[in-house]
Formats: sequence, C-alpha cells, structure tokens
Amino acid sequence: GLSFPVIAGFNANGAMPHYRATPATDAVIEGDGLLLIDSGGQYLGGTTDITRVWPIGQVSAAMQRDYTLVLKGTLALSRARFPRGTLSPMLDALARAPLWDAGLDFGHGTGHGVGYFLNVHEGPQSISKAVPNPDMAMQPGMITSVEPGLYRPGRWGVRIENLVLNVPAEVSAAADGDDFGEFLAFETLTLCPIDIRCIARSLLRADEVEWLNAYHATVRERLAPRLSGDALAWLEARTQPI
Repeated sequence: GLSFPVIAGFNANGAMPHYRATPATDAVIEGDGLLLIDSGGQYLGGTTDITRVWPIGQVSAAMQRDYTLVLKGTLALSRARFPRGTLSPMLDALARAPLWDAGLDFGHGTGHGVGYFLNVHEGPQSISKAVPNPDMAMQPGMITSVEPGLYRPGRWGVRIENLVLNVPAEVSAAADGDDFGEFLAFETLTLCPIDIRCIARSLLRADEVEWLNAYHATVRERLAPRLSGDALAWLEARTQPI
C-alpha cells in the first residue's frame, strides 16, 4: 500500500474534493501507486488549472487500465468538433463514454469555464451533468477545463486535466459544399507531459496514439528552449512517442 494519502474525503457520489497537506496529515511520498497532483495559479498571461498523475514505485495493471480509460476520455473530448452554440453539458458524455463502456463513472463535472484573474471555476459554460440552459452555449474564445477522472476509495485515483480554448474548426470534406453552420474545436493550451509510464498501450487506438504523440511533440518543442540540464532531460524522456 501507499504511505501517502492519494485520495481523501470522498462524498456519496464518489467525487474527490481537494486535499491539502497539513502537519497532522502530510506524509512521505513512497511505496507503490499513483500520485495525483491538481495545481494551478494566476499569472499575467492567464489562469492555469492542471492535473497530472505520476507513478510511484510499481504501478499495477489495474492502475494502468484505469489511467488509460481516463486518458481516453480526456482525448475524446479534447478532439471533439461541435456546432457553435452547442450547450456545453451536451459534451459531457464524450469524456465519460470510455469509462461508461467499462461500467465506471466519476462524480464531478467534466469541465468548467476558467476566468482571467477572476474565478478558476467560472461560467457560463459547464461540461457536466447540469441541466442545459441557453447561457451555456459554447462560443469562440471560451477557455474550459477537460478533466475526467476515476476514483477508488482507499485505493487510488486518476484525473488528467488540461485547459482548452474554443477555436473555429476546419470545414470537413464531408460537408461536400453544403452549409451546416460554423463548427468549433478545442485547442489544448496546457503544455505538460502526460505520463506514458502509466498507460496500458493495448487499450489505445492508433488515432489516440497519434494525437498523444503529436501533443508531446508540441510540448517538447515549446518548452525545450526554456529548459536545460536535468529539467530538459526529464522533458525529453517524458515526451517520447509511444
């Protein structure tokens, strides 16, 4: 077992509230398992909100399966194309589908709007099980989190979270000259490796691997000029194609 509190304070729906280390509850990070870190801050360039999971010691096949199913949900929503004005709760099922297919779910929303020097959780959009209303329409320029998860009380938890920007989508060849209105897509803003050591490779399709490899190539290209020494070596190791 783990000697650090990966999961703390579940509610009845399996939602995972934030954990804060205190002198009474903090612990040494050691043992075998998954370490989930949800972090963020507010900067001159905007607000960040990011979650990553890192392997500590040996990671079991069951942990890898859970991690990969959550990753598939993150990828499915991140790659979505949808008509402008789509009510944001309608997108929720895209991230949950890989988990639902395995009989799994999570108890919190999949995504929330992010403010600029305002609220980290800010509307009007909400990718969740909320009842849709007209104010939740997805419009260009909105920044939203994508953060499916899976939590096993007392065992381990997984969440992979990026921030994404609503941008105009390229017109699909399938439109064949007809006008089906303006479509939007997500540009992933967060630049941080998604740990490939936790992935069950057999659960990913070729197109999912292609997206992940392209994302890591972008992360490496954008961040490498700002790093050196051990930090650069870490970045290069964590962004290798799978």
